[in-house]
Amino acid sequence: MTSKVSVWILGDQLTPSHPALGVAEKDVGKRNLRVLMIKGKGHLQRLAYHKKKLVLILSAMRHYAEELKKDGYKVDLIDAENFTDGIQAHIEDHQPQKLYMMNASSFNGQQFQHSVAQQFGIDTEILPNAQFLCNRFNPLPDKKPDDRVRQETFYREMRQHFGILLDADGKPEGGQWNYDQKNRQPMPKGLDVPAVITFEPDSLTQGIMSVIENEYGSTGVVDGFNLAVDRRQALAAAEDFFEHRLCYFGTYEDAMSEEHIVLFHSMLSPYLNLGLLDPLELAHMAEQSYIEGKVELNNAEGFIRQVIGWREYMFWQYQRLMPDLAEENYWGAERPLPDFFWNAKTEMNCLQHVINRVLENGYLHHIERLMLLSNFFTLTGVNPQDVLKWFMCCFIDAYEWVMVPNVIGMGLYADGGKVGTKPYIASANYIHRMGDYCEDCRFNHRERIGQDACPFNFLYWHFLLTHEVVLRENPRMARMLYNLKYLDNAERESVIRASQKFLESL
Repeated sequence: MTSKVSVWILGDQLTPSHPALGVAEKDVGKRNLRVLMIKGKGHLQRLAYHKKKLVLILSAMRHYAEELKKDGYKVDLIDAENFTDGIQAHIEDHQPQKLYMMNASSFNGQQFQHSVAQQFGIDTEILPNAQFLCNRFNPLPDKKPDDRVRQETFYREMRQHFGILLDADGKPEGGQWNYDQKNRQPMPKGLDVPAVITFEPDSLTQGIMSVIENEYGSTGVVDGFNLAVDRRQALAAAEDFFEHRLCYFGTYEDAMSEEHIVLFHSMLSPYLNLGLLDPLELAHMAEQSYIEGKVELNNAEGFIRQVIGWREYMFWQYQRLMPDLAEENYWGAERPLPDFFWNAKTEMNCLQHVINRVLENGYLHHIERLMLLSNFFTLTGVNPQDVLKWFMCCFIDAYEWVMVPNVIGMGLYADGGKVGTKPYIASANYIHRMGDYCEDCRFNHRERIGQDACPFNFLYWHFLLTHEVVLRENPRMARMLYNLKYLDNAERESVIRASQKFLESL
């Protein structure tokens, strides 16, 4: 007699070819397996997650379950308070002899999966997580958790292994591994910015929107939800990006705009992180756009570096450095998160705009996250764990595996340089150069001290003065610290007083 088995698919594992499903079907056949999916209400309410993120996850799960049913699978989609209750109910109802799973992306999820066999008295098999390329290929296998690894080193390993943008001799296309010198330009005025494709919610999604609006006291709003919720729509979103925005992706990837949210970014991270899209397929699509002459090399390479370089590097570092990474606080920052990050009530025009955007849409592109939000949090000494929770709550693409290394490591340098190579801090000069927020701001981006001085200015210099001894140990900070010599004693005292007054007001 053939055993009956179940395959537990997590809500962020909505891949078109789920490894655990493939192995289970090969072992016992489609007729003898059942798919388990659990909507754990307690898990979804662990933090005040953005309402649009909750709609996205639950709608994508429902659409995925419907597709599996169309393909002939039996699907048990359970509403439960938590995963424990959901698995228990499934086992009682269907009595599977074995439970197949794909490894969770989060540390706690992995710990729970490995406890299932003993907790429920059932045989289990956990497959590697195929949503990340560094699980298909182990880059830099000799590196230990204490070893410092630059993202560029990791990125080159990934490119070489997967054969992306290499010439016939295995060298980088164009003779260089990256083209930053051509990228990260301010966006010129008058440049046409294409609209991003949107998707009208179907009846299934509308029902979920109603539930989230009425039953979940979360961040943001449900109104205006227009994201892709299945594989077909996610592919359409990818094709829209490659056709209309990849052409300027690298060139203007660090530009900021008061008018435009997405600019030339892909806005594909929510779908990648759910498993609806695969990183390697996107890298190949970008490469093909370059081969066909549709985009310049710097733009294709810039996108590929984000997908198989930065994104994979974040997951790789998360796997190496957890659980300690989540609790790091290198600067000893203890200031509570300012209230205006929940209501956007601030006179700083750049922060007011991006906070309103994230509360409305759950999305900002990477440079606004890094050089506005994280920059401000670092300069003001906000507790990194509070910052992490805020990011987890507010972004539709936020999952622990990406937010811990990105916020604690890269954004705040709260890990002391295990993930990034320097603190990403800047004065208002950078913000003015890369965007147009300063034009309508009541603060003056040129002034360092005085009533009209932009807080980013005096906070930047205050941070350098406060941490000068530690920062001098980092060679990449030498140029910034060199400029301290231009501040005389009177200016230093003024910077300190202005900063203290501002910080007290928070």
